[in-house]
Amino acid sequence: MSRLHLLATALVAGAGLAAAVALPVRASGGPSGTTASAATTTSTASTTTVAQNAAPRRTEGGSRRQRIETVFPAAGQLVVHSVAVRRRPSPRAPVIKVMHYFRPDYRVQEIFAVRRAVGTDGAVWYRISVPMRPNGTYGWIPASTVSLAPTVSLIVVDRSARTIDVYWHGKHVWHAIVAVGAPGRETPLGHFYVAARFVPYHDPFLGVFALETSAYSKLTEWPGGGVVGIHGTDLPQLLGQAVSHGCVRVSNRTAEALERYAPLGTPIWIRA
Repeated sequence: MSRLHLLATALVAGAGLAAAVALPVRASGGPSGTTASAATTTSTASTTTVAQNAAPRRTEGGSRRQRIETVFPAAGQLVVHSVAVRRRPSPRAPVIKVMHYFRPDYRVQEIFAVRRAVGTDGAVWYRISVPMRPNGTYGWIPASTVSLAPTVSLIVVDRSARTIDVYWHGKHVWHAIVAVGAPGRETPLGHFYVAARFVPYHDPFLGVFALETSAYSKLTEWPGGGVVGIHGTDLPQLLGQAVSHGCVRVSNRTAEALERYAPLGTPIWIRA
């Protein structure tokens, strides 16, 4: 442990999310990145460690048991056409946003939950991250409207060091140099998640692979209303600099690693 910096509580502010990870002081790796040794490992901690089933509920198709996720963070998809995200775990609380099974671009909407609670109606509700402005918006949806599973990976971006570290099933598997947002267009800080994955179509600027995050930049006119991405680049000589519109640029080799190690719903922590 002498070569590791133990980060015992990486908390989403006010979200009830905890992840204990052991981060290397500074793993070696140039702009194209390197894999980490097996000795650089992480341990994960969740707000609860035992998954359980709720009481049986009747549906039109008969009786079934609804699985209530208790290990967080967790991610998945809606099992309904749409759901109202509310400010509190109550069917009478004000609505923040309506989430649909399909996004406007026809991709399936990914749901990212950080905790659960029993609502005023006696049902279980999940507190979820809502991809919208302002960053850091959270709300509540009924557990019955979504199917979740605990996440297995983590992305940590250090904005000042301009590095990215990737963790997979408790192991540190990747470290590399990145480019971040230029002054006035800084990459936003906070806790986010992977909302979409895609291979850029005839767009070398985005490299060989790209992740769409749930974060929004300062630029509302940028694609998707300012959605922040983590993507490859055709200008690797700019890695290590603050030159982007808010996105995190990585080498194409690192982008390929993200394709392998960053599934939908992967938590992303962008720190100062």
